[in-house]
Amino acid sequence: MVSGGRTPSQGLRVERAGGGSVEFFDVGQTVQRRDVFRGRVWSAQALRVVEDTPAALVTCAWPGAGVRVPAAYVRARRGETTVLREEAVRQLAAGTWTLSAGEWQDTVLLLWKPPGAHFSGDADHRLLTWYINFERPNVRRPRGFDTFDLLVDLLVDADLSRWRWKDEAEYAHARRLGIIDDVEHAHVDAAREEALALLAERAGPFAEADRWAAWRRDPAWPTPSLPSPPH
Repeated sequence: MVSGGRTPSQGLRVERAGGGSVEFFDVGQTVQRRDVFRGRVWSAQALRVVEDTPAALVTCAWPGAGVRVPAAYVRARRGETTVLREEAVRQLAAGTWTLSAGEWQDTVLLLWKPPGAHFSGDADHRLLTWYINFERPNVRRPRGFDTFDLLVDLLVDADLSRWRWKDEAEYAHARRLGIIDDVEHAHVDAAREEALALLAERAGPFAEADRWAAWRRDPAWPTPSLPSPPH
C-alpha cells in the first residue's frame, strides 16, 4: 500500500514463481503508462512511483502531468459527449484514432495495481471517490508499463457505503465491435467479482483508507511529463 517512508529500490529484483524476475521502479521515478491496443498506443499518462512492491505498484498523477488521449475524447470533454465517445470506440475498433497531447486536470490521483490483475484501484487523495478501472494486467517496460483500459468501471463512495457501475453501454458497444472478445469478457467478469469481494472485505486498496486520505506527494517531485515522441 502507499507509504512515504519506503526508500528507492535501486534496481531491486525479485524472482517470480515459474521463473523470470521483476525489477521494481524507484520511489519518485517517472514512469509512463501506455494503453496499447493491437500494437498501437491508445493513450499515455505520465506518473510518479509512490511504492512498488510484490503486492502492488502504486503511482500518482496531479494537475499538469502529461497525457496523450484520443482526440475524440478531448472533444467530448469540451461538451460533445455521448456521440463522440461512441465515435472514439468505433475509431478504436477500426484503428483510425489520433492522439492529442494534454495535461491531467482537476485531481491528485493515486493508482493501485496488483500484479496480474485485470483491474486497478484509483482514488483522489482527498478520497472524493474510489474508482475501480477494469484493464489488462500490466506488462512492464524499462520506463513504465503497458496495459489497456477495458472501458467499464466501478465507482465506490468515499465511505465505501455504496457503489455503482459506470460506462456499461460503452463496454457493450466495445463488445459488439469485437474490441473485447469472449475470453477477455470472462476475465472482466471474474475481475468484477474480485473487486466487489475486496470491497466487501475491506481488503486490497480499501484496507487503509485513512492512509490513502492522509498521503501527500513529496513536494520536491517535479510534475511528470511524457517523452516526445511516444515510444
